[in-house]
Amino acid sequence: MAKTLLRTDNIVKDYFVGTQVIRALKGVSAEIQSGEFVAIMGPSGSGKSTYMNLLGCLDKPTKGKYILEGEDISALGRDQLAHIRNTKIGFVFQTFNLLPRTTALENVALPLVYGRTPRRERQKKALAVLEAVGLSGRAHHVPSQLSGGQQQRVAIARALVNSPKIILADEPTGALDTRTGIEIMSLLQSLNSNGITIVVVTHEIEIARFAKRVLRFRDGRIVGDGIMDADSRARGNEL
Repeated sequence: MAKTLLRTDNIVKDYFVGTQVIRALKGVSAEIQSGEFVAIMGPSGSGKSTYMNLLGCLDKPTKGKYILEGEDISALGRDQLAHIRNTKIGFVFQTFNLLPRTTALENVALPLVYGRTPRRERQKKALAVLEAVGLSGRAHHVPSQLSGGQQQRVAIARALVNSPKIILADEPTGALDTRTGIEIMSLLQSLNSNGITIVVVTHEIEIARFAKRVLRFRDGRIVGDGIMDADSRARGNEL
């Protein structure tokens, strides 16, 4: 039986613009089980990116609870949240967020530097995850020497290097052409088949089809939560 990895209970998130209150999330409750591959979909302004930021401990809810591995994350301070981000969560962004003058190996090892892992161990772990994403031969290349797809693989390797509980990918194919995007989503599928929990934010149904479950957001609420059927997933792989 799958174990609940994270849960949000009636999450509300308000932003303040002068005297105006903008409610980005309006009571969002959901559970994600360990080993799931979930896509979060919705139009611009639906709250999907705000929800992803809360799951990634990049922000805190105005009201409600966020429970990660049985711990109430919403009650923690800044330093505690930073520790969780570095040890339990891997991030993949649309724009890769790689250091431009730093090799792939050094970019991947960066979270281990923050964790004060010894240099020899950092290199060993970074090389291992670069090999896992098919880039062992590009370890000493800087980002400008890599294609967009290769840069995103480096970013995925960086997300993996601390053996996180969950990978959060925000529009991971947004800066890639269609074929390269399919390759990246297939890689995420492969990682998920090995037991890694993955949550992807996307506005494209073609990308969501790679997931096993879809949460649909609109106007700060979840308006749909369903399993992606096998035929739809197959169509995603054929695009």
